[in-house]
Amino acid sequence: MSNVFYQERFQDRHNGPRAEEVQEMLAFLGVQSVDELIEQTVPHQIRLKKPLALPEALSEKAYLAKVKQLADKNKVFKSYIGQGYYDVTVPGVIQRNVLENPGWYTQYTPYQAEIAQGRLQALLNFQTAVADLTGLEIANASLLDEATAAAEAMFMLYSARKVKDANVFLVTPNVYPQTLDVLQTRATPFGIEIRVADLEDASLTEDVFAAFIQYPAADGSLTDYAGFTASAHAKNITICVAADLLSLTLLTPPGEWGADVVVGNSQRFGVPMGFGGPHAAFFATKDAYKRNIPGRIIGVTSDANGDYALRMALQTREQHIRRDKASSNICTAQALLAIMASFYAVYHGPQGIKNIATRINDLAKLLDHALQALGYTQTNASYFDTLRVVVGDQVGALKGEALNNELNFFYHEGIVGIAIDETTTFEDIQTIVKVFAKIKAKSLNDVDLHGLADQLSSSIPDALVRTSAYLTHPIFNSYHSESEMLRYIKSLESKDLSLCHSMIPLGSCTMKLNATTEMVPLTWAHFGGLHPFAPVDQTSGYMQLINELNDWLSEITGFAKMSFQPNSGAQGEYAGLMVIRAYHESRGESHRNICLIPASAHGTNPASASMAGLKVVVVKCDAFGNIDVADLRARAEEHAANLNSLMVTYPSTHGVFEESIIEICEIIHANGGQVYMDGANMNAQVGLTSPGFIGADVCHLNLHKTFCIPHGGGGPGMGPIGVVAHLVPFLPNHEVIEISGEQGISAVSAAPFGSASILTISYAYIAMMGADGLTAATKTAILNANYIKARLEGHYAVLYAGANGRCAHEMILDCRGFKNVGIEVADIAKRLMDYGFHAPTVSFPVAGTLMVEPTESESKAELDRFCDALIAIRAEIAAVEAGEADQKENVLKHAPHTAEVVTADEWNRAYSRQTAAYPLPYLKVNKFWPSVGRVNDSQGDRTLICSCPSIEEYAEA
Repeated sequence: MSNVFYQERFQDRHNGPRAEEVQEMLAFLGVQSVDELIEQTVPHQIRLKKPLALPEALSEKAYLAKVKQLADKNKVFKSYIGQGYYDVTVPGVIQRNVLENPGWYTQYTPYQAEIAQGRLQALLNFQTAVADLTGLEIANASLLDEATAAAEAMFMLYSARKVKDANVFLVTPNVYPQTLDVLQTRATPFGIEIRVADLEDASLTEDVFAAFIQYPAADGSLTDYAGFTASAHAKNITICVAADLLSLTLLTPPGEWGADVVVGNSQRFGVPMGFGGPHAAFFATKDAYKRNIPGRIIGVTSDANGDYALRMALQTREQHIRRDKASSNICTAQALLAIMASFYAVYHGPQGIKNIATRINDLAKLLDHALQALGYTQTNASYFDTLRVVVGDQVGALKGEALNNELNFFYHEGIVGIAIDETTTFEDIQTIVKVFAKIKAKSLNDVDLHGLADQLSSSIPDALVRTSAYLTHPIFNSYHSESEMLRYIKSLESKDLSLCHSMIPLGSCTMKLNATTEMVPLTWAHFGGLHPFAPVDQTSGYMQLINELNDWLSEITGFAKMSFQPNSGAQGEYAGLMVIRAYHESRGESHRNICLIPASAHGTNPASASMAGLKVVVVKCDAFGNIDVADLRARAEEHAANLNSLMVTYPSTHGVFEESIIEICEIIHANGGQVYMDGANMNAQVGLTSPGFIGADVCHLNLHKTFCIPHGGGGPGMGPIGVVAHLVPFLPNHEVIEISGEQGISAVSAAPFGSASILTISYAYIAMMGADGLTAATKTAILNANYIKARLEGHYAVLYAGANGRCAHEMILDCRGFKNVGIEVADIAKRLMDYGFHAPTVSFPVAGTLMVEPTESESKAELDRFCDALIAIRAEIAAVEAGEADQKENVLKHAPHTAEVVTADEWNRAYSRQTAAYPLPYLKVNKFWPSVGRVNDSQGDRTLICSCPSIEEYAEA
């Protein structure tokens, strides 16, 4: 065929191995074709009978043209809706060098601290800014959104309540409706009563364990709650406050008037609205709750050389360890967005942020005075940025005129809410005044805005004016020019290993290519600038994208419909279980509360089941890592009267396609339960099989894994759920924007479509790959994994395999035998850093093992480099086994090696500097240096420092 018909395929860029490399790998595996390998790996009975019915794959150029057309269908009006979402100015130095930089967005969660010091410092900066602004002692490194952060606070305070019979969470009526919606969802499984009532001493009855306050209130008004808080504390009732972080530069922080927990959203710190997300929520509390606080905490410690180092602290709180006893199921955070918010605070500094807040407040006051001059009543006597203007029966006319001028306000029963933001200008105030004037048959000339600007009075009561300092650490006072800020960002980036450096072979985490073309539309204003509660006729581009993505993912999964509201994988688990719960209740079977979970399950599975109010019953696995079908049948029959569901991961967490999966689903259905499938390993299913075809009823998809949303150093993620037809009516609804039917469960996230803006990434991936490309990606992932398995089998024991000796897309390397000579699996993980690699998943799902997943995006050359590194490390272990190296003083025990250590004047170790730093030839050409030596985990937990310490504070600790 003539080359005139040739068109480059995106799949050939996404999939790593070239055609000749594929043939070399197949020959090494002893098979003739990829399809022969697939026949040996994926059980015949679960194979799809026909190809995926998806649109023909687009080229990168054609895709960008299509998505531009979609973007242009969105109308980006000036948004004054507020309700927790505000337009922002993203500093260019942060947008270009963080949000659009794969050196930041392709990093993994910082479980390997020595090669994550940059993002750990940025997250510590975030914690410091939050603690300073809220006036509390400790903050975490972000949660999913404000509403779910409020729900986490409610549950933490409920678990820690002093009066154990108290079960009422008292909520002021003046809160964001989406927050109240999510609170109700989370409260239901635990019998917590959400009581909406005015907060006064009379409402502090004996059955109340905590009260919830919005500050400023949802309508923008300000109230002094110091007296109420004192009364509550006198009755052992705790106080949770949802606060606007930017307002706290001007308002007395809740920690100073007695709040026990402060939550909120850092979106105003330079993160676009994005039709609802992703945005980094914050959670700050008192030191007394440090072992109860949900999410990740970054802590200060030292490394093996005694130098300053950072790590994730108190990991024993996490659901991976505590499982169904965990107080939260949080896995993904919003690290990338927290990092952006922290850099915003660093770039502007305390005075710069206060200037922004003051300007917003001044413009709100100017608009207030102008509207009153036109004869309108503005009902907020005290406020930061939001006005409530009475228009009565003229609301229709005003709304029409506002839309004619491309303005969106918040409308409620004859009241117009107007929230001023960072992007508002004096000219914008003129436009708003002109609209309101026209309704009164007046004009802009009837108001002297310049004169009013010279006589503004305070809108914040003296008792609520902030007097305390914040952001006093030198980090927030040193990088205010763009040159200095650029260098600071780059200095942190250089400390972190990302996909820019090498493959990240983490099992169950699927660190695949995040293609540039997939990322480009993310920062377009027509996707980033939309408020999640914008009128539906302004969001048709988003809705077309979401509807098409729904159709594609439904086809891929074999389900009837998707819900895009869950904005993390663990939240998808929770949402799926709540949908199953609602289904059983609709059938008069609300007593069904038993959830069967295999012993090998991901840690979020039992935690999610617990959060959904279910009782976990563990099912055994056999010697080959498969679910013990006989035990499953026994447990299902034993609990048939109360069986709610089974949570199963497929392929299994052990990296195997279990032959009995269809039978497993049938057993659960026969005993009245539903099958929840964890989609963590969907990367091995797409195009070959599907959850719906296998027999699952619900499955969440980690879009940040299989469908190419990058990990961002620990988030953002998306965890949409797909369901079979009989569960569709129960998919999550939303209090503000109706997206489901009357039977839909209440919201699980703050925004109707979760972190909607990053759906553009997965949409791009599917559109450019098409059915053939997606299936080829799955086959390549399986090929790459089996190639690594074959290369390493003579050096490491591979713990589990399928019926024909093949693994799925990942495998488990058994390192437990090395403990006989004092080598732990953590030593291998740290030594891999010297070879320029991030460690595979350590000690999960089996302690003392490494779970390896290469993904389809890695070339044979990269796979070989990784295998060479592990084989070289095995030789180093062999030297210890043979007595050629000491069990305590060897290259693994001292790993990783920093440049400072290797180039020091003194070297008194039993191995050479060359062995430490350049054990293989490729490292002399391309060396990544860990920035710190091995961190001291126990010291960091014993002396918990979770905000930026001064040199003196660090030395004293």
